[in-house]
Amino acid sequence: MDFTKHAESKHNGKKNDSLILMSELKQKMKVLGYATLRAKAPLTPYSFERREPLDHDIVIDIHYCGICHSDIHQANNEWDISTFPMVPGHEITGVVSQVGTRATRYKKGDRVGVGCIVDSCRECGPCRKGLEQYCIKGATFTYNSLEKDGKTMTQGGYSNKIVVDENYVLRIPDNLPLDRAAPLVCAGTTLFSPLMHWKAGPGKKVGIIGLGGLGHMGVKVAHALGAEVTVLSHSPKKQEESKIMGADNFYLTSNSETFKKLEGYFDLIINTVPFEVDWNQYLNLLALDGTTVVIGLPGKKIPIGAFSLINARRCLAGSLIGGIQETQNMLDFCSKHTITSDIELIPIQKVNEAYRRVVMSDVRYRFVIDMKSLDMNELRLISST
Repeated sequence: MDFTKHAESKHNGKKNDSLILMSELKQKMKVLGYATLRAKAPLTPYSFERREPLDHDIVIDIHYCGICHSDIHQANNEWDISTFPMVPGHEITGVVSQVGTRATRYKKGDRVGVGCIVDSCRECGPCRKGLEQYCIKGATFTYNSLEKDGKTMTQGGYSNKIVVDENYVLRIPDNLPLDRAAPLVCAGTTLFSPLMHWKAGPGKKVGIIGLGGLGHMGVKVAHALGAEVTVLSHSPKKQEESKIMGADNFYLTSNSETFKKLEGYFDLIINTVPFEVDWNQYLNLLALDGTTVVIGLPGKKIPIGAFSLINARRCLAGSLIGGIQETQNMLDFCSKHTITSDIELIPIQKVNEAYRRVVMSDVRYRFVIDMKSLDMNELRLISST
């Protein structure tokens, strides 16, 4: 810290909000959140300490946090990688409350977001390209991941504050409401990244499998890019909603005629569903040199027939969220086209009910937790025990 500058500021009777005394900044802060203490256990109030903020860190007062299906997978240890206690949540929006002494990107009061990544090696090829999600050494994820010290577990956004390096923080444009912007930093970038990489746009026919938390963002973004958008869904109830979002076509996957009619039709298909489907059926819907991109994460291995690929030089690919710059580009794109997520806002006390409803696909289309609902009396009770 530049103590001379601080002394001059104090002498002049001025307080610089972007600088904080080292003694204040270096203290661990007590945080209130909701955590699951073991696999498949309900989330309950949980008090914990955030790591000490460093010079390039900012502290964010969390206003909203979206519920991603991967939160449920992790809380239930369905991928066999979970560590407990776990505070989920990587769809975070809020306001900067403190700024480290060397942080320059943000100031107190800025509207910001935090997605799935809070650090990476910054040195490997993907990191240098701004694709930190593919960091060769392994990105540091917002929760259920290890900090750079190799021993401190990260905890997520179902809480009232978070400490993040400024380089992994996102600026939320002023015309995007913080609650409806929260899912953009995960669901939004998860669709934006493959749509941009595979060049969705005018003249391209894009199929979106599933109209859920991910799929509805795919429809909105692909439509804004100028592509012809088709929704492939098992639910006839979603047809009208898909058209409002920008879909040009809607087909029921429960109808066998769909797969005959659309054979060889699409340039790009994005599969958003987190359960098993007949992959060969969907691959046959691709035109010559078409690509199916997997972003949903089914629990079982995917059976693929070679003929489904070689018959039309088709590709099966995968995509994982988006890098930091990519995600900022997505937010700016959404700002330009006035795209937000369709949400159901809930108090955190209903998070377990929301988990059950997500599994049953009973949400239109993303739950977002209002962090003002955290009960400070619960914090005092927890802290005293």
